[in-house]
Amino acid sequence: MLKLITVGKMKNRALAEICADFTDRLKRFGGLEIVELKDSTPEKEGERIIESLKNFKGRVYVMSEEGRTFSSKEFSQRLEQDELIGGSSFVIGSAYGLSEATKKRADILMSMSPMTFTHEFARAILIEQIYRAKTITAKTGYHH
Repeated sequence: MLKLITVGKMKNRALAEICADFTDRLKRFGGLEIVELKDSTPEKEGERIIESLKNFKGRVYVMSEEGRTFSSKEFSQRLEQDELIGGSSFVIGSAYGLSEATKKRADILMSMSPMTFTHEFARAILIEQIYRAKTITAKTGYHH
């Protein structure tokens, strides 16, 4: 199971189309469940994020600038290992960051880059990387 919990809706149409395209491509690998939460304070968002993870048994990755980075191949191996324990769930917070409770809920704090992205760019990049990871495991040739 792959799950993405994100705060805020996609307003940028071009990025929304990219997300939709890669989400559609992920269907061949079991799909990606996307949960969009309404903007609020980091604490209230955190409560909703933790509630959304209540029955999730797999590994939880919380996107955070102080998190760990992975190469695409390392990320692919992690997602493959995660399947054995119930899958992977990813959390992208709002522009105001994440609550401490959300960070504590993480199994892994993960950073996509030392740079900061809008939640919309972060979402597009992350979904593409999840797709890339799945194609690396499947040896489809998408990743060169």
